Amino acid sequence: MNMRGRRLGIGAAFAVLAGLLHAGGAAQGPNNRAQETVINAIKAEGLRSSEAPVLFHTLTDVFGARLTGSPAHLEAARWALERFRRWGLQNPQLEPFEFGRGWELEKLTVEMIAPRYMPLIGYAEAWSPPTAGVLTGAPIYIGDSTAIDIARLDERLRGAIVLTHRQQTEFLRTDRMQPSDGNGPVQTGNPPLPGPSSATPALEMLTRLKAHAAGVALRPGAMEHGTVRVQGNRDTARNEVPSVVLAAEHYNMLVRLVQAGVPVQLRIEVGARFYENDRNSYNVLAEIPGADPVLRDEVVLVGAHLDSWHTATGATDNADGVTAVMEAMRILASVNARPRRTIRVALWAGEEQGLLGAQSYVDRHLRDETARARLSVYLNDDPGTGATYGFYMQRNEAAKRIFDGWLEPLRDIGVRRNVIEGIGATDHLPFDAVGIPAFTVIKDFRNYDVRTRHTNADLADAVKVEDLRQSAVVLAVVAWQAAMRDQRIPRRP
Repeated sequence: MNMRGRRLGIGAAFAVLAGLLHAGGAAQGPNNRAQETVINAIKAEGLRSSEAPVLFHTLTDVFGARLTGSPAHLEAARWALERFRRWGLQNPQLEPFEFGRGWELEKLTVEMIAPRYMPLIGYAEAWSPPTAGVLTGAPIYIGDSTAIDIARLDERLRGAIVLTHRQQTEFLRTDRMQPSDGNGPVQTGNPPLPGPSSATPALEMLTRLKAHAAGVALRPGAMEHGTVRVQGNRDTARNEVPSVVLAAEHYNMLVRLVQAGVPVQLRIEVGARFYENDRNSYNVLAEIPGADPVLRDEVVLVGAHLDSWHTATGATDNADGVTAVMEAMRILASVNARPRRTIRVALWAGEEQGLLGAQSYVDRHLRDETARARLSVYLNDDPGTGATYGFYMQRNEAAKRIFDGWLEPLRDIGVRRNVIEGIGATDHLPFDAVGIPAFTVIKDFRNYDVRTRHTNADLADAVKVEDLRQSAVVLAVVAWQAAMRDQRIPRRP
């Protein structure tokens, strides 16, 4: 049988089974034979005919970094929209929200040219202004300088390359706690990133550097082994001092050379472009309409943030999550799913700048209790990488009991358990804040915080294709079961 015939066969069987489940009140027990057959159809499609590898490759290797407001982000959003159309999803759209200026790095040169030549590892902060061409000269070290000392430098700072902080001696070396197979409480939260040290507070220092028209500010990162975590502020003014974060080892070497009196020469150039014409960014939305005349206006929402930071390709944060969400929708469409409730997909923008896309959706679509009552649950894929183990249940005991049952038929592909604890700093929070059951997947954090998150090492090599397939199947099965229940997912008291 050819691929099209195979899919039509699975789809027809799925449609019949969905109808039987609908007629029977959507049986919820994991031992229900019809439900088991449907889940097996989803698993077969997702594990044997997955498009996840192609989706992930396109997001990471082709589009690369997807900073909100950048051309690459918009191109990736349009590509995802076209994929949803191709798969037959309904109501595909780019939903705008006000964001501000876009930005893109076009060129970066960071080199030591004396006492010997050495390329340096570093990255411009997002929304950094460009330098005034190529800057060449001896760096000025002010890490131990007071504000008065900096003021005395006066004209020496004009157009200068400035080393702003002391050597970096504290590093992020531990990932956040990993939920285990045990039943004990789980600690959640990002490990703190050690900040750089200087005699003058950073804000006052930057104000003085701006007043003296410094050429570029160099500061150390807080990661090891050439890893650089770089973010940025979208409200950075055009006349601020350009800013570059260097790998700690390279920055520390420069400080040691300067302090030893060795003549050092650097060559720095930051080429960057701001985009002002369209100050919106866009969430990508599409859906599989509900088939139940009573429940079809209710929604099961599945989402992940499409945007990333700009230093690599956003593989673990969050192309893997986007891939899983997109592939879950493809699986459901491919097997001709006819859920009772509508299953909607959302690829958020602006997560890295403060959950902006998800918050925009909540503000626009969930303003009142009637609208909120129609959203049964939001399932979010982020953060971490690797296979999906379960869900953070946000202290919702009633929902956890339901989700625990839904994991049973997925244990053969690696799910472990749901945990009652919640997690922060991702797109489920705006939904949780207005009383919507909103749960984020549990994934692996090994080498996530200490290596890939927001860094120049967030590349496709950090993700295993088999984990993408597994995560997509988990999302598809859980979304489908949520869409088929007689009742909405219980709200937290």
